[in-house]
Amino acid sequence: MEISGEVASSHNLNSTMYKVPQKQPYRTWYHFQPPQCWMNDPNAPMYYKGVYHFFYQHNPHAATFGEKMVWAHSVSYDLINWIHLDHAIEPSEQFDFNGCWSGSATIIPGKEKPVILYTGIDDKKHQVQNIAMPKNPSDPFLREWVKHPQNPVMTPPSGVEVDNFRDPSTAWQGKDGKWRVVIGAQNGDEGKVVLYQSEDFANWTVELKPFFASDNTGVCECPDFFPVSINSTNGVDTSVQNQSVRHVLKISYLRLHQDYYFLGKYANEDGNFTPDVKFTGTSLDLRLDYGKFYASKSFFDHAKSRRILWGWVEECDTSHDDIEKGWAGLQCIPRQVWLDESGNRLMQWPIEEIETLRDKHISIVGEKLVGGSILEISGITASQADVEVLFELPELENAEWLEESEVDPRVLCSEEYASRSGIIGPFGLLALASEDQTEHTAIFFRIYKTSNRYVCFMCSDQSRSSLRQDLDKTTDGTIFDIDPNQKTISLRSLIDRSIIESFGEKGRICITSRVYPSLAIDKDAHLYVFNNGRQSVVISELNAWSMKHAEFGQEESIHKQ
Repeated sequence: MEISGEVASSHNLNSTMYKVPQKQPYRTWYHFQPPQCWMNDPNAPMYYKGVYHFFYQHNPHAATFGEKMVWAHSVSYDLINWIHLDHAIEPSEQFDFNGCWSGSATIIPGKEKPVILYTGIDDKKHQVQNIAMPKNPSDPFLREWVKHPQNPVMTPPSGVEVDNFRDPSTAWQGKDGKWRVVIGAQNGDEGKVVLYQSEDFANWTVELKPFFASDNTGVCECPDFFPVSINSTNGVDTSVQNQSVRHVLKISYLRLHQDYYFLGKYANEDGNFTPDVKFTGTSLDLRLDYGKFYASKSFFDHAKSRRILWGWVEECDTSHDDIEKGWAGLQCIPRQVWLDESGNRLMQWPIEEIETLRDKHISIVGEKLVGGSILEISGITASQADVEVLFELPELENAEWLEESEVDPRVLCSEEYASRSGIIGPFGLLALASEDQTEHTAIFFRIYKTSNRYVCFMCSDQSRSSLRQDLDKTTDGTIFDIDPNQKTISLRSLIDRSIIESFGEKGRICITSRVYPSLAIDKDAHLYVFNNGRQSVVISELNAWSMKHAEFGQEESIHKQ
């Protein structure tokens, strides 16, 4: 939750609806976004009675951030095509008078009933935690929600600032039967995650020792805590605790506006989570996504035994442009998440359902790209595409030297690095490009050797993404190890008019970019593969598809159950 500043019904706010202008070159075809107005954090994604539910922070009055946020609500049968419902939770009581902010859902076993924990800002501007429950649990769309009579169920404890206590996680149940939940907090310059326990999900007590703390970071927002299987790509329920799993703590640092995560050990008996490493504030820290991606939230999809991650993708143009568009904010394509074979980092990949939108297809096999060459990927709709390419690497011994201690990946990427000739790379894609490439976003790799290993630099360079000058064109990149015997490297990019989600090396690295081209719009958008390195690289295989529209509908056009 990003802050700028008797059972009760949750429906009492009359929304002023904005009409979205018809000409919308930046409105996406298949990424989730609201029909109109502002959206930020994903909230409480879950699967219930055959239906996927997605809630999100929403200002129904404008395309800008609001002071009294609501929980908007949409449902889906496949996580790709969505039905927009009425708002689920709105400010109505003393405990959420100044807005209903981020939170999570927990499915209570046995009762098989979802419960939402959310942050309310009360009439004193204090942040407190509240409970909402479905009015009719037999309704698979869960259209109406009611607020618990004991709200607020948690208030800021000692050592936590009253205006920095927010975003409860999905709860998990320990072997002792108690429920546990973590909440983001701050005290001075120290960021905290605090742990609460409950036997009945209504009466909660705080643990005095912080579950996690980091110095000089400011508030920890939107904590997410979940297990990942050591030996399988399948997800596991949030309450699983045994020798077959490791645990992940994800933190959204508001000051950095980036999502970091820590792998570690969790001992339920003493309530301690021990991360493998401490937060350093450097490029060594693990991030879920190295681009525009924040306030992420995961859930266990028991229908397909997978853990799925959502993330908010904010705008990079001006507030005036957002107002003109009538909307602001996207969500990333839902991603499946699992632990890689090394056990040292998470892997992410777009859910398989996105492939149902694939349309016209082209393929390239065995194409050699000599140094300085560029090849157009024609025959598809380049402004809405899914492209996967596998590059064959030349001998890594030829790679140039890199002194890692002197390198900041983001600084490298900010210097129009894609156009600079190296030995092995840069090579990759030019997406949302104009015909003459004066506009393009370059997503690329470059290989280096260091004193004891080989590394790959992956970057999304937005410096030439638009002729417009009033945009945030911050470029993003990171460096990761590669196997000295590695023969290929893969790149997948989901391109959707004003967003590019890129997945390097089968999802080991993710970079999401927002771009607003002036020339490369609709039919004038082009897609190229390039190699600016002195060594040739070979396109082992490239597959690209035009992408169809996902369906986004209002419930009033659908028969109510």
